[in-house]
Amino acid sequence: MHILLTNDDGIDALGINTLRKTLSSLGKLTVVAPDRERSATGHGITIHKPLRVYKMDYDNCTAYSVTGTPADCVKIALEELIDEPPDIIVSGINSGANLGTDVLYSGTVSAAIEGVIAGFPSIAISLVLKEKRNYDLAAQVACKVINEVIKKGLPEETILNINVPDIEDTENMGLEITRLGIRRYKDSIKKRVDPRGYEYYWIAGQITDIECTRNKQVCTDISAIAQNKVSITPIHLDLTNYRIIDDILTWSL
Repeated sequence: MHILLTNDDGIDALGINTLRKTLSSLGKLTVVAPDRERSATGHGITIHKPLRVYKMDYDNCTAYSVTGTPADCVKIALEELIDEPPDIIVSGINSGANLGTDVLYSGTVSAAIEGVIAGFPSIAISLVLKEKRNYDLAAQVACKVINEVIKKGLPEETILNINVPDIEDTENMGLEITRLGIRRYKDSIKKRVDPRGYEYYWIAGQITDIECTRNKQVCTDISAIAQNKVSITPIHLDLTNYRIIDDILTWSL
């Protein structure tokens, strides 16, 4: 098995290095990750400046640091850096949740999406950080999911977005196959003034989880994590809302 591993927290982050050590036992491992933190970059790619690649000295895999986004890392890995196609692309372990509509901002999820666009099975995995910082647990979950994906495959244009609760007692830990919830932010723009008197802004805010009314038979990822369960959400690239196409066809356009 050949695994391509990336992330958005940077190649030195604890999450990716915990996962690197765990996944190296499964087969050949290639790491291509950003040279620094690139959280919340979404699916951005670098087109106005060159990318630089630096080979890293790791003893259990081939690894490269890239001066670009997570999506850049997957693109350059597949087209230039690896000599054989990966069997699966893994993005993570992210330091923090990637739940609900936050997946649209996530560099972690976007790296997996870039893999699917290129035609490779891909998963994203995140640890919903609390005080434990149990990355080993998230790495164990990743291994189980990877083995199942290799055996059974994934539908075209579909990634698995996995969120793991940050807990220590795993004996009774549950697992849910989930749908995306909805997250919004209150007071998301913080206006401040620097010592020279110029205004500047921080994007931050308090999370507000919105109850979803659609398909209540399937638990949301937000709800699963609130119950200390692993959430696995299949995400499809086709964002089309087919249910309203016939209605729009009746409009006077």
